[in-house]
Amino acid sequence: MILVDSSVWIDYFNGTETLATRKLDDLLGVQPICTGDLILTEVLQGFREDRDYQAAKNVLCSLPVHSLLGVAASLRSAENFRTLRKQGVTVRKTIDVMIATYCIENGLLLLHSDKDFQPFQQFLGLQVV
Repeated sequence: MILVDSSVWIDYFNGTETLATRKLDDLLGVQPICTGDLILTEVLQGFREDRDYQAAKNVLCSLPVHSLLGVAASLRSAENFRTLRKQGVTVRKTIDVMIATYCIENGLLLLHSDKDFQPFQQFLGLQVV
């Protein structure tokens, strides 16, 4: 299963062609894709037009939506942040820590276009598409 990060969905819905959005196009309908509740919030809050919001909401909610956070995941995310900080890496967005941790803990591949996930690959074993 592949979890698609908001960095890819935002470009996708804005019509921005990137390596990640092309990959998403290739994967849709072919590979199992999911999203997360936090990603849903990040993506949908950015729409100005109701029509665009509803269209994106329909697409995203047609996918399996994972609940990315709970007490255990919160604690593991904090531990991962601290581990990276000890390596000299400070992740800019807490939500990226949560998303990466969820993928690591649940064996999901991550499709992203955000450099903040690179330390998770390098030091914590995050698998990406």
